[in-house]
Amino acid sequence: MAGPLTGRVALVAGATRGAGRAIAVELARAGAYVYATSRSTRSARSEYDRPETIEETGELMEAAGGQGFALRVDHLESGQVAGLAARINREQGRLDVLVNDIWGGENLVDWETPVWEHDLANGLRLLRLAVDTHLITSHHMLPLMIRNPGGLVIEVTDGTAEYNAANYRLSVFYDLAKASVIRLAWSQGHELAPHGCAAVALTPGWMRSEMMLEHYGVTEDTWRDALDRPYQPPFPHPVTSASRRPPPSPAARWSRSRPTRSGSAGIRARCPRAASPGSTASPTWTAAARTRGATWSRCRTRACRRTLTRIASAAARPRLRHRRAGRRCPRAA
Repeated sequence: MAGPLTGRVALVAGATRGAGRAIAVELARAGAYVYATSRSTRSARSEYDRPETIEETGELMEAAGGQGFALRVDHLESGQVAGLAARINREQGRLDVLVNDIWGGENLVDWETPVWEHDLANGLRLLRLAVDTHLITSHHMLPLMIRNPGGLVIEVTDGTAEYNAANYRLSVFYDLAKASVIRLAWSQGHELAPHGCAAVALTPGWMRSEMMLEHYGVTEDTWRDALDRPYQPPFPHPVTSASRRPPPSPAARWSRSRPTRSGSAGIRARCPRAASPGSTASPTWTAAARTRGATWSRCRTRACRRTLTRIASAAARPRLRHRRAGRRCPRAA
């Protein structure tokens, strides 16, 4: 299928469900050859014990007109990830987009439990799933990416740096995991910059994932039926939720801002704006970018919005550019 990402190669690690599955399908729809990985298959479930499988993701990619391959990989096993990197190198000779979306820690969190009472084994396992998997994957995959300028690493997380810095995330282990992934994107951005590549931490916000829809007894098409129901912890109320499927347009907002003395590179992400109380509207995915010699800013104009495929396309350029369409972008205070 011809598209804006035709000729590009992507790996979506953690593509069985939720944002990972949606990103894999959209990248395939845009023409990229997508490797989609996870531990859950039709023959064996992971410890997450969910019914979604990586084979289903492969079928959705094919139905979207895309090309790729869905396979089982445990990203905690360095040998398996190294084998996948060798396969991508052998079959494609390059990697342009790496999406680190591995998680699977909800069942390990004792919400609002102090660290001295939390199950230690579960907490440490959560950190391994949330952080170690991303590091192992980047370690083996980035040598493929830096061969060509324009590569992009997308670290999928929850909460922005500002939000996480000001809010306790209901568990020391969960709090640390989410803050670490944002910092991981920042650090990788610095190491990738000399090679003409970039990294972004993307936070879709409160999503209507398969688990969330099941929790409230609704579907993606009937989720509004849950708006009148009482709040059911630990999940936020459905009124603030966004679809796990990025809308055709817009999904992300990229901007450049005034120059500063800083020469650092990196990208951060913003949570989607929540719907107003009583509203049935769904917030969109958003992101704010930082390019070399720029500070963080926000852009709320429609002309600034981009889809996930445009995020990947932008990585092909030495700098992420923002088209203002003749309008001044409002800046954050």
